[in-house]
Amino acid sequence: MTRENIYQPFEIIYKEVDSCPVVPHQHTFFELIYIVEGSGIQYVNGNSIRFETGHLFLLTPQDTHHFELDVRTRFFFLRFSQVYLNRQQTALMYTQDWRQRMEFILGNASHQPGCLLYAAADKQLVPALVDGLLKEDEGRQLYHGEVISQLVNTLITIVARNIALKLPEQVKDNTAVMALNLIRYIQEHIYSPQELRAEVVAKQFGISVSYLGRYFRKHTGENMQDYITNYKLKLVEIRLQHSDMRINEIAAELNFTDESHLNRLFKKYRGMNPSAFRKQAAVA
Repeated sequence: MTRENIYQPFEIIYKEVDSCPVVPHQHTFFELIYIVEGSGIQYVNGNSIRFETGHLFLLTPQDTHHFELDVRTRFFFLRFSQVYLNRQQTALMYTQDWRQRMEFILGNASHQPGCLLYAAADKQLVPALVDGLLKEDEGRQLYHGEVISQLVNTLITIVARNIALKLPEQVKDNTAVMALNLIRYIQEHIYSPQELRAEVVAKQFGISVSYLGRYFRKHTGENMQDYITNYKLKLVEIRLQHSDMRINEIAAELNFTDESHLNRLFKKYRGMNPSAFRKQAAVA
């Protein structure tokens, strides 16, 4: 598995290609991908996602991906590292809480395959920002560095806003940082049930089990076990929509007792069994 790195806070790349390397690879940085023109399939962490002109994707560090193109395609890439979020210029613009929320929101991108643009106004704004970045990067007029930095900040903030639209209703900008860190911990350990036991999580965060339950409900609107279940079912939905995995394979990957356990739980929370959900998604 090849792994790519960058050696500056961010970099802008424009490519027009007839084909892309089909060897899956990973990054050590965030990569924002805007489809200026073209169509095809992007494969991300085993999921296949159709793309077309105007779609916007965000890959997080350690995501595995590659493209297959239908036609000649024009890509805009904005690559940025953790250094970008922590660098002095960014720190002067935003509070520590804001930066931590931004890190959390961007870190959730890999759990939402497909185009990240949900707000209608942003679908019109993003192409203008991309065009501005490309022109500034090419023209390099007076203060072009400062203009590019401002446009990059704006574009990444718009991406974060659209990702935030799909977060749980109460997990918004006013959510306490520890609540965001708790959710991040759960998502990072969703494949390790033993790490999600209440006593283990409470010890990890240095609080009591009873306080953990009260705190989580207060800041997310649901108890922690319900959140874990709903998050796992969201991952099931993603695999049903974007992969060819069999139901028993999904059940094993996400540590359900067996396929029947997954079927019962999915029907209880989603009103239909996984097979019916897959068929419905295929014709939507």
